[in-house]
Amino acid sequence: MIDFLFDYETLRVAWWILLGVLLVGFAVTDGFDLGVGTLLPFVARTDTERRVAINTVGPVWEGNQVWLILGGGAIFAAWPALYALSFSGFYLAMFLVLLALIMRPVGFKYRSKKPDPAWRARWDMALFVGGAVPALIFGVAIGNTLRGVPFHFTDDLRPVYEGNLFGLLNPAALYCGLVSLAMLAMHGAAWLAFKAEGTVAERARAYGVRAALATSALFAGGGVLVWMGLLGGYRVTSPIAFDGPSNPLGKTVVADGGAWLANFHAVPALWLVPALGVAAPLLAALGFRARREGWTLLASKLGVAAIIATVGVAMFPILLPSSSNPGHSLAVFDASSSRATLRNMLVATVVFMPLILAYTAWVYRVLWGKVGEKSIESGHAY
Repeated sequence: MIDFLFDYETLRVAWWILLGVLLVGFAVTDGFDLGVGTLLPFVARTDTERRVAINTVGPVWEGNQVWLILGGGAIFAAWPALYALSFSGFYLAMFLVLLALIMRPVGFKYRSKKPDPAWRARWDMALFVGGAVPALIFGVAIGNTLRGVPFHFTDDLRPVYEGNLFGLLNPAALYCGLVSLAMLAMHGAAWLAFKAEGTVAERARAYGVRAALATSALFAGGGVLVWMGLLGGYRVTSPIAFDGPSNPLGKTVVADGGAWLANFHAVPALWLVPALGVAAPLLAALGFRARREGWTLLASKLGVAAIIATVGVAMFPILLPSSSNPGHSLAVFDASSSRATLRNMLVATVVFMPLILAYTAWVYRVLWGKVGEKSIESGHAY
């Protein structure tokens, strides 16, 4: 049994699943932080209302962002080639994301240091940018991943990226960015409806219905684009060495417009994943209407998880396809770290992940309760 768990093929699949879990964890937790920032100018119009919205996420956003660091660390350690290509090829886009994310902590910390309305308005705009820009760019990155990224490897396995920022901002990728933006706006609205009181919560419900309907419609439209082959598709045509060496050049891959649907056709039960991605936001919209905050937040979480999982299921075993040389695409079974690295990291994850989850649950339990204008006036951190 132990030998099976530490088999190279099993370790590679396990880390592919763990990477998905970390990305979902980031989107479900830090995603509502980004969503609250995106909605800040719309759900809060007075200084007190803005403080209500900000204080719903102020105590937890730093802990939530740890999931992004864990995801980046997992890519670096488990999939070094993927890390090298994505973080260098998407460098300018990542720079925009990091610049926006840097504006968030500064905005949280400095906004209420002065009572000047102009001062606070500037930091409120920084929080909006810090929420909306990453939400959009993360979706753009996924869109480019689906379409394929122009890169190849030299004979000594040195990656060469051939694209640029403007190539990343193509219509199909921007469409995926809109899916991501609507999805996280829905999630932020669900959090505000769950956590805030008064006018902020009421406006969040109104915007949440629109964002949820937009998420469902845009995601379903993305499925149509996949079906039409407009979002790319790549298929491994050579035999796969599941426990072979990590060499991206040892396989044959072809561009195939219907490839992203192949796994669903092979295992029909997998259609439940994208179906949930369409249905859960609709349930969230009903939850907003019915004022069932807990169920709304749960439906929003399920929708976010299903939309992200759909991408992973569709692409497996491809991690990052190459549009300029499909044979050099990165796959789960030829782009991983060594067996020893994956094994040791898995042991560490099994030990420390439950501790992280337990601590996170404890923090949310301690900070349980709604934020309203009266509690803001009695004293809050932000």
